[in-house]
Amino acid sequence: MGKNQPLTLPYPLVLASTSKYRGALLAQLGWAFEAMAPGVDEDEAKVQGLNPAAVAMTLALQKAQAVFQLRPDACVIGSDQVCTIDGKLFSKPGGRDAAIAQLLQLSGRAHELLTAVAVLAPGKSESFLNRTVLHMRPLSLAAAEAYVDSDLPLDCAGSYKLEARGIRLFEKIEMDDHTAVIGLPLINLTTTLINLGYPL
Repeated sequence: MGKNQPLTLPYPLVLASTSKYRGALLAQLGWAFEAMAPGVDEDEAKVQGLNPAAVAMTLALQKAQAVFQLRPDACVIGSDQVCTIDGKLFSKPGGRDAAIAQLLQLSGRAHELLTAVAVLAPGKSESFLNRTVLHMRPLSLAAAEAYVDSDLPLDCAGSYKLEARGIRLFEKIEMDDHTAVIGLPLINLTTTLINLGYPL
């Protein structure tokens, strides 16, 4: 293949998300893609009594299906991430007080980030779940307030940004793919896409 020739992709690649975090991650793989908002009501799945892993997988699949209906010619990637402790789900805090409250609930304890991915292509469907365990340092109210004011993690479940100052909050992180904690596990996703015919 010549240096300037574009890669031939088996299907157009579509990310069923307008998240800047997931978009930046998928861009790392070097395949051209477009992003589309799936328009899925995430709160609906969270009130159905499903366990956290099932919530994440259900939402990832719903997002992929919603966009695949509009782009049945494409390979569509849907993803969802939930933060959970003791079976409780943490949503995006949305405001300063809620973010501080989330951090204080996680303070000094281990919790999980569950990242689900569903990939739909013509006649094909693959899905997987990535599990990361994070051990947060004990936090005082003042420390939680200072962190939220510095990193503004108001659109992040769990109220922290590991790719920024949030890494200081943790004593240990048990993971097999560091990109999963940002929202899209690229190692497993790359394997899935290669199996669908995308070039390495």
